[in-house]
Amino acid sequence: MEKRSSTHAKKAAYEMATTNLLKDQSSSSTKKFLPWIIYALLPLALLRLYFYPLPFPQSAQNQFAQSSPITISSASSSKEKERVDENPCDYFNGKWVHDKLGPLYNGTTCGTIKEGQNCISHGRSELGYLYWRWKPKQCHLPRFEPEIFLQLVKNKHLAFVGDSMARNQLESLLCMLATTSTPNLTYRDGEENKFRRWHFPSHNANVSVYWSPFLVDGVEKSNSGPNYNKLYLDRVDEKWAGELDQIDMIVFSVGHWFLHPAVYFEGDSVLGCHYCSGLNHTEIGFYDVLRKALKTTLKTSFERRAAKNNGIDVLVTTFSPAHFEGDWDKAGACPKTKPYKEGEKQLGPMDVEMRKIEIEEVEIAKANAKKFSGFKLEALDVTKLSFLRPDGHPGPYMNPFPFANGVSEHVQNDCVHWCLPGPIDTWNEIFLQVMKKWEGQSSRTE
Repeated sequence: MEKRSSTHAKKAAYEMATTNLLKDQSSSSTKKFLPWIIYALLPLALLRLYFYPLPFPQSAQNQFAQSSPITISSASSSKEKERVDENPCDYFNGKWVHDKLGPLYNGTTCGTIKEGQNCISHGRSELGYLYWRWKPKQCHLPRFEPEIFLQLVKNKHLAFVGDSMARNQLESLLCMLATTSTPNLTYRDGEENKFRRWHFPSHNANVSVYWSPFLVDGVEKSNSGPNYNKLYLDRVDEKWAGELDQIDMIVFSVGHWFLHPAVYFEGDSVLGCHYCSGLNHTEIGFYDVLRKALKTTLKTSFERRAAKNNGIDVLVTTFSPAHFEGDWDKAGACPKTKPYKEGEKQLGPMDVEMRKIEIEEVEIAKANAKKFSGFKLEALDVTKLSFLRPDGHPGPYMNPFPFANGVSEHVQNDCVHWCLPGPIDTWNEIFLQVMKKWEGQSSRTE
């Protein structure tokens, strides 16, 4: 305090002397003594700034912040990435929110959509289902970036293996990628194009689909044969597994076909059957069968690739619930035009159990795969976000212009598959985020 008082006193004395001097002296005298006055005031000005610093101008602060960004050391950045990987986004929990942007593509911009899922071209005029986005509770899900996806599969072969939901997801992906690069169909075989392959010349990438509704070896029921499927749970379907050494990334998607009547084998022995009245077999549920099929599939995939010292990236898309209001084969329909609100409707017991089995088997396989190098495995958890979208199915628009001649008494509905574009595009948005995470993990281990 004494030092500050002394400073003020000196300042006052100098100011008084200066005032009198300027009044009494002529202009010439002023010029003569002005330099000495400045020299006398300079120490006082410095003392004033020392004890009472001027505030930094806001514009200057902003300019400083822009020109001198804070840099994070590579060590800090690595730790941050590790924390992100330890706590990945839970895409299962979230809600659908309005989105003005809409989809990346429409029903006419890509020629890969199965006719029954091309809802717009079949006359669906209510298009509100196109303007929703999935918003996870814990993070932000970015819009799909076709160029980045293609860069991540450059010089690779990506395969979708499973039932018609695998094909539905594949066609969604191809339509989104086609907004950046046009694929060439290079292979086609089987009924309803069940085996197809596309090539992206821009990135030397191949994308294939393999029809295999059980993943394991099986004989599908037919009109001319028994009205039940046969599943061999201890061996995989060689229609896809025979080309496993040519695949770098694989997406498995099954579930709905396990609900059909079937007889189950392990080796040459019959384990039992599902919904097989008239056969002398033990009735068993399909949950354990799904678990065995997934276990065999994942174990075989890793072991075959490990035998050749070659890793593989594997994704398992979880069960996608149907939305029939009434029995699917008795005029059941899906007339909803908006998503369910959170808490409005709960997942059914079967949907919960199917998802639970798939998640658990992925985690078991992931733990077993740690003894191998170069293997990555994740569950693409889409069960809840799909369940909340009863409005996204083709419904009656699985057929062209179903009401062109008026409303008939019975119109068949598809409440299992998804319109393209539609909610299933979100599956591939999450797929891209998983691929980004895998790429980050690979770069840290190299």
